[in-house]
Amino acid sequence: MSNHSNVKSGYTRKLDFKQGRIEMAHGSGGRAMMQLIQQLFLQAFDNEYLHPMNDHACFPGFNGRMVMSTDSHVVTPLFFPGGDIGSLSVNGTINDVAMAGAKPCYLAASFILEEGLPLSDLQRIVHSMAATARSAGVPIVTGDTKVVEKGSGDGVFITTTGIGIVPADIDISGENARAGDKIIISGTLGDHGIAVMASRENLSFDTTIVSDTAALHDLVAAMIAAVPAVRVLRDPTRGGLASTLNEIARQSSVGMMLYENTLPIREQVKAACEFLGFDPLYIANEGKLVAICPAKDAGSLLHAMKNHPLARDAAIIGEVIDDTHCFVQMQTQLGGNRVVDWLSGEQLPRIC
Repeated sequence: MSNHSNVKSGYTRKLDFKQGRIEMAHGSGGRAMMQLIQQLFLQAFDNEYLHPMNDHACFPGFNGRMVMSTDSHVVTPLFFPGGDIGSLSVNGTINDVAMAGAKPCYLAASFILEEGLPLSDLQRIVHSMAATARSAGVPIVTGDTKVVEKGSGDGVFITTTGIGIVPADIDISGENARAGDKIIISGTLGDHGIAVMASRENLSFDTTIVSDTAALHDLVAAMIAAVPAVRVLRDPTRGGLASTLNEIARQSSVGMMLYENTLPIREQVKAACEFLGFDPLYIANEGKLVAICPAKDAGSLLHAMKNHPLARDAAIIGEVIDDTHCFVQMQTQLGGNRVVDWLSGEQLPRIC
């Protein structure tokens, strides 16, 4: 611990590119994944479109600004209450494009299939993708398929890429949060992650917990129509709300204060988290978004969200504060404060 010059700020140690190995935590959405992205991918690929570190890239197009995003999906089991890997792969990429304030236009889909995958499962997945894309109004226009030997995959991995168009007067980015802004969540936390885990481990609860997977672009359009001054949008998937807010805090060089008594969490999800030893702040969501806007616009934005079927349970859950350390904190129901850090390790692998 004596040689602090070898330690990157915010991390325990530098990546060891000579003898280190990839761990599950490097894909968790938490601290280890951010370290991998910043110390390897960002340094190798760095450019003006990648550098903002959003879940999408925004760049000039022939008629306005274009947005592109890509996402790989490795969920297990392939089918779970409320969805499957097919609908998840379509909704996930549509949402990443929409978080720029963009209108998603087209999707591409790439499949890595494992030898021995039942054709009935593949047909079910593909039909689910087709139905989800049609419902969202975003067609799948190109793709690719590869097959690997049995034991080299896990049934099917799907990568989807989306492109969209963002209006010229919209500027939504993780860099835009400012002290005094309000933080809004569009609905209940942890539904997707707990639904997948319960299905995977054959856990049963008094009430079935269903994934929240959904395409959010129509909700985003309604929000922007009501409050064009929305500063930040982000869907809290891997790593949950906690890791998402830590990403934004670092991007914007601000701190955040959450209020525990305002967090919308279903009672059955709370009970499942207590039973499994999980913190719902770190559980993945696939049909929720975080919005940050000026305080004066928060009431109008919340009203617009609650009028949309995908955000009936929307709530103002905190505010952006000045903090050079970029800490995310939470005022607990007991009146104390605790730091809500990055996800450390891998809490729920293979959920998206």
